[in-house]
Amino acid sequence: MAANRILPVVTEENAFFWQAARQGRLEISRCAECEAWLHPPTGVCARCGSRKVAPVEVRPTGRVHSFTVNEQLWNPLQEPPYVLAVVDLDEAAPVRLTTELVGVGPDEVEIGMPVRAVFEPQDADDRVALVLFEPDPERETDPGQTEVELVVPDRAAFAAPSIVSGDPPERSAVISGLGQSQVGRRIGRTDLDLTIEAALAAIGDAGLCPADIDGISAYPGAGIGGPGFSGPDIYDVQDALGLSLGWHHSGAGGAGQLGAVVAAALAVSSGLARHVLCYRTVTEATGGKGGAKGSGSTGGMASGFRAPGVYGWFMPYGAYSAANWIAMNATRYMHTFGLTREQLAGVALNGRRNAGLNPKAVYREEMTLEDYMSVRMVTSPLCLYDCDVPVDGSTVVIVSHRDTLPDLARPPAHIEAVGTALRGRPSWDQWRDLTTCVAADCAAQMWGRTDLGPGDLDGAQLYDGFSILTLIWLEALGICGKGEAGAFVSDWEDRLSHAGEFPLNTSGGQLSAGRLHGFGLLHEAVLRCMLLTR
Repeated sequence: MAANRILPVVTEENAFFWQAARQGRLEISRCAECEAWLHPPTGVCARCGSRKVAPVEVRPTGRVHSFTVNEQLWNPLQEPPYVLAVVDLDEAAPVRLTTELVGVGPDEVEIGMPVRAVFEPQDADDRVALVLFEPDPERETDPGQTEVELVVPDRAAFAAPSIVSGDPPERSAVISGLGQSQVGRRIGRTDLDLTIEAALAAIGDAGLCPADIDGISAYPGAGIGGPGFSGPDIYDVQDALGLSLGWHHSGAGGAGQLGAVVAAALAVSSGLARHVLCYRTVTEATGGKGGAKGSGSTGGMASGFRAPGVYGWFMPYGAYSAANWIAMNATRYMHTFGLTREQLAGVALNGRRNAGLNPKAVYREEMTLEDYMSVRMVTSPLCLYDCDVPVDGSTVVIVSHRDTLPDLARPPAHIEAVGTALRGRPSWDQWRDLTTCVAADCAAQMWGRTDLGPGDLDGAQLYDGFSILTLIWLEALGICGKGEAGAFVSDWEDRLSHAGEFPLNTSGGQLSAGRLHGFGLLHEAVLRCMLLTR
């Protein structure tokens, strides 16, 4: 029995799974009407809507769909290295389980490897056993058994005229002002202090005063995530600035971090506000992002912490960080398209070169391919330089109605179209094609709302919380073809730098400038647009 694991929160919906494992069985929820397999269990069939769902015992075997060798110490009681995997279940397709592989060396794991369950009872809870997997010597490795239909963006459709009649409502909005606080590592200032600095700068940049601000929007809302993640509550910011609001919004749900800006654009288009202050503030560096020895996601968790919701299917197995989950996307992408680490390095090398021109960037010294290839691995195939850099800082944009242009200090950046779609599973392991993610849905919707297409882009600021995500976005947006992003970024010196044919992440991105959680990239995009209009 193990005593080194964070255990899941046991709920009415998932108790059968953990209890069956305690008895040496693997049970998966199934719909009695349409026979769809359902995981994680919710008590309703997502396919047909039936409530007639119940656990069914299945053969405890499967194949490795993807994997990562975790090298990072997240939990002091769980020493690395260890192998994490996403396993396709043989009898419950398309259900996958995130798990730890045991009885196999890190260099022995392959996609398509047959595995069988090992049930590990937990001392701390007699209702729970974890479902680990070990190699199944009675079957042969067969990667073909894990193949899925790939999501291939329709680049021709992206370049077609808008399917929206008239102007989409987001075109009523402009970004009129920009502000950014001091950005740095462990600078020791409060999140409210940083937010106020950035807010006043953005308001002044737009040529407005606090009395003009009648809306506020933020991601993710107070009390979300670990130390330093959430930033100040919108009510604290409203009170500190003395704002009189007609509309306000915050929350972790929605279309990612920039969902706060999309919501603001829709608010001004509907007349609920004229000028909305949107902010994202992080103090993760000062807050001690990391756990054991200052470098892990379990830091700050209270004794007896239980992993809630979706985290209960990841963290008990040692998949504590988004780095672990996304590394398995990277492994699958490499398997499918032959991406090499030398190619993937292009994202980090380009970001570092571009960061040299950004005085606020955390890392500005030149980095070589040798530097990249020799740095320590975090969770294969992602090394330290594939992972974004925790910082303290706040970024603010002012979203205004386009009718206010005469009142503004300078020409603003106009919003052409947005994409917010979520049409697949909201899950890192149940998403069918792990070589992409929800980016495919968002991009397709965005291009459907404009007459512009990928060929009209002069450059991009694409999310690089982990380098593989930038490749996924390049393909989802149709900037390059499916499976071609590795070759695209490997030519980074001529293509992606400030002077290149397609400048990418020109502030240094999150890998070198710092993890401002998407808003730093938005700041750079708007700044470049505004400079072009001066």
